[in-house]
Amino acid sequence: MAGASNISGGLSKLIAKFSCLKHKQPPHWNQVASESVHGEQLVKDLSECGTCVEENKVCTCGDLSGEVIDKEDSGHQLKGNSSFAHSVINMAGMLIGLGQLSTPYGLENGGWVSAFLLVGLGIVCAYTSHLMGKCLRKSPKSKDYQDIGKEAFGVKGKVIASAFIYAEIFLALVSYTISLNDNLTTVFRGTHISIPGVHLSTYQLLTMVAVLVALPSLWLRDLSSISFLSTGGIFMSFLIFITVAWTAAFGGANKTIPPLHIKNIPGISGLYIFSFAGHIVFPNIYTAMKDPSKFTKVSIVSFTLVTAHYTALGFMGAKLFGPAVSSQITLSMPPHLLATKIALWATVLTPMTKYALEFAPIALQLEHNLSPSMGSRMRMIIRGTTGSFLLIGILVLALSIPYFQYVLGLTGSLISISISIILPCAFYLKICRSQVSIPVFILNIFVIAIGALLAVIGTISSSKSLVESIKRGHST
Repeated sequence: MAGASNISGGLSKLIAKFSCLKHKQPPHWNQVASESVHGEQLVKDLSECGTCVEENKVCTCGDLSGEVIDKEDSGHQLKGNSSFAHSVINMAGMLIGLGQLSTPYGLENGGWVSAFLLVGLGIVCAYTSHLMGKCLRKSPKSKDYQDIGKEAFGVKGKVIASAFIYAEIFLALVSYTISLNDNLTTVFRGTHISIPGVHLSTYQLLTMVAVLVALPSLWLRDLSSISFLSTGGIFMSFLIFITVAWTAAFGGANKTIPPLHIKNIPGISGLYIFSFAGHIVFPNIYTAMKDPSKFTKVSIVSFTLVTAHYTALGFMGAKLFGPAVSSQITLSMPPHLLATKIALWATVLTPMTKYALEFAPIALQLEHNLSPSMGSRMRMIIRGTTGSFLLIGILVLALSIPYFQYVLGLTGSLISISISIILPCAFYLKICRSQVSIPVFILNIFVIAIGALLAVIGTISSSKSLVESIKRGHST
């Protein structure tokens, strides 16, 4: 726990030093399963500000639009300039990510009644994002998710928040790597590669090669050379949606969706909640807004759009492929279509760019904690070596447990539901306790209880399915 506290503290200082960027775009450092529409510019700004972090200076990089930084103000209060529409695009863009691939699978396996669970979780997550906005208004010096945790429960709250965040990053990157392996299998179907003395399948070798190709990017300090690929996240999402819609319209989406499979609900609840997991970066969106008082409206509009997107995609995929629908919709689409090939390649390329972009804040924070007397070459070696070992560990784990839906469901139930539902309610009740009426208090306790119930049964169900899948895999 002490290590997590040090990481959390270092990252918080890093974010404070990067506060000059918040008027441009919200830093999307911790969002794992989604991409910002302005990711390229953000990472370019991060790269430019690296010197400020390394030299432990107050950052004054970038166009501050006439704003003056008060060096005595540790909060670095800068007014954001993101409009309402811009904020909606950013929030929706972050929410639409890896989870959308599994929505049709979840709807088919849970039954069409489970769509109410999907919509209900979207509503609950919109509500908890509203609560986070209230916490930020109550404590203006809080700039990120960890700060809110500290404001609510002190250092322990910050450590808990940090632990959940880093666990989600790690497990979600494992899911990305499994997705990479699955989609490479489809893209290179029929290809046979073997290396004497290496007992790996063709597709495991291809995945290993893809990860090794991405590995040098972890040694880069200037990520602007690859950051342009991160802007394709939303494009990929809508490409998948359009492809499924086109196939459903002209390919005969006439499969019958079962009404309800109650035994599958615990497992798919984790898949659904993962799709709405974006709360760890909502404070950055809040602080980047011109008018933060509209944050609740931004949340309502964003979650409405994203929930509609997921629900429509889920029904189309389930109606189109029925029980044969894959845990990733891209793997079920007709392979002969050009749009399908594009979607598959986009799904393959996305994880390869996510590794460096997701590791960037950890790398910069790691450098910040190193001795100031240490040379730049040694800093690069430590940063690159740490990232390389982390990525190799992710690769090994992903190849060992290539069960996308169960790993994603476990991540959602074990981690995401706490970050998106349980902790925001707990933070709000603690920070704003003097303003909480009895009905609101009861409502939040009820939401926490429902979240905890889904977390427990979802974790048990996903863990059980994952263990059974691993046993079956070993037996064959």
